[in-house]
Amino acid sequence: MNKFNSINEKIGKYRWTICGLLFFATTINYLDRQVLSILQPMLSEKYGWTNSNYADIAAAFQFCYAIAVLFAGRFIDWIGTRKGYAWAISIWSFAAIIHAFAIGIGDAVSPVLSVVGIVLPVSVVGFMVGRIVLAVGEAGNFPAAVKTIAEWFPRKERSLATGIFNSGANIGAIVAPLTVPWIASEFGWQTAFVIVGCIGFLWILFWMLFYNSPKKMLTKGRINQAEYDYICSENIISEKPETEEDEKEKTSWVKLLSYRQTWSFFFGKFMTDGVWWFFLFWLPAYLKNQYNLEGPQITLPLTVLYSMTMVGSICGGWFPAYFISKGFEPYKARMKAMLVIAAIPLLVLLAQPMGYISMWIPIILIGIGCSAHQAWSANIYTTVSDMFPTKAVASIVGIGTMAGGLSGVIVSKAAGALFDHYEGIGHIETGYTIVFSFCAIAYLVAWCIMKSLVPKFKPITL
Repeated sequence: MNKFNSINEKIGKYRWTICGLLFFATTINYLDRQVLSILQPMLSEKYGWTNSNYADIAAAFQFCYAIAVLFAGRFIDWIGTRKGYAWAISIWSFAAIIHAFAIGIGDAVSPVLSVVGIVLPVSVVGFMVGRIVLAVGEAGNFPAAVKTIAEWFPRKERSLATGIFNSGANIGAIVAPLTVPWIASEFGWQTAFVIVGCIGFLWILFWMLFYNSPKKMLTKGRINQAEYDYICSENIISEKPETEEDEKEKTSWVKLLSYRQTWSFFFGKFMTDGVWWFFLFWLPAYLKNQYNLEGPQITLPLTVLYSMTMVGSICGGWFPAYFISKGFEPYKARMKAMLVIAAIPLLVLLAQPMGYISMWIPIILIGIGCSAHQAWSANIYTTVSDMFPTKAVASIVGIGTMAGGLSGVIVSKAAGALFDHYEGIGHIETGYTIVFSFCAIAYLVAWCIMKSLVPKFKPITL
């Protein structure tokens, strides 16, 4: 840490201001995303949703997110990080607000769907529309954020910076149960969506004021030459930093998909993102089904759980530095760290067998598993900027995140069907045991696939 501080004092630390902006954007992203799952028990009771109804709403978001993120990465590589991020958060903030009008939207859309034979409750249709628009906007967050890290940080600092901004997901997940139930009880559930949605528009003002590319910030005097040189010091893809024209040059999806490195990231995300989506969307329902907790009662358990995941994200981002200090090159260090991280979720296997002792045992064990996911996420995103030039980073992140979104659809739909089946025969805990078992082993399977595809570090030149 002393070496870290001395580097910042010597060369400057404006890049960490940029990381702070990404942290707050990701916090807002997950706060907007989490409102519905916090209100799910109340809305399910109010509108008579089954587990499968809620799974349909969650799957609509996840499927559209998976498709949208593929194009969001290309869009951001084309238009640039500054404008692309602003567009993304504008769309998802607007989408968060329109959730408040879900019933009216459902009344308008349901007759159209019935013409083609799709019959769903009005409330389900309305929330599905809101989630679809939210997915389109939120799809831009991670491609833009990871591309920003690639632009502003040398390779040895990228996993830490990614871990820090990615921990914003946990802060958003903590803030939601602390605030949303109270807002909903005092002012109505619609107000919760409106207030949370408005926060994103405030962030855009700070983004446009403080963000630009390192080269432009150097020209404007916002960073010094030493920090600029440090940012570019580990650009192993070429001997000079990419120009703005280089960054906007398109590389075809066909070419990107020809690389094993792309498929390594694809399968790593496909196997593990569904786990995170499941816990994010289903934990409030789990606490209600297993321990009869809802509304403000779930605030403390979720706050404890997501506080743990914040620690995992930051520590996971730092972890490869331990191996780097032992002389390993960054990619090898990252893969060693990810193997250790992949073994930690095995503890989730104990959540159901020991859950009868106390509610806090599964909360702590799931918290450890979610913490490991965030540590994993901080590193798997960084493998992309390790191996691909900046101009392709957002596109690759889009491809992998699409895979993760599709995984989320599959896990959510399967979970909803399992829970309805086992709830019908009076053994819903068996459904949770099955899903938790998958969540526990997914990371080791993902690591083995990634290692087999890319056994050694090999940078890509486009």
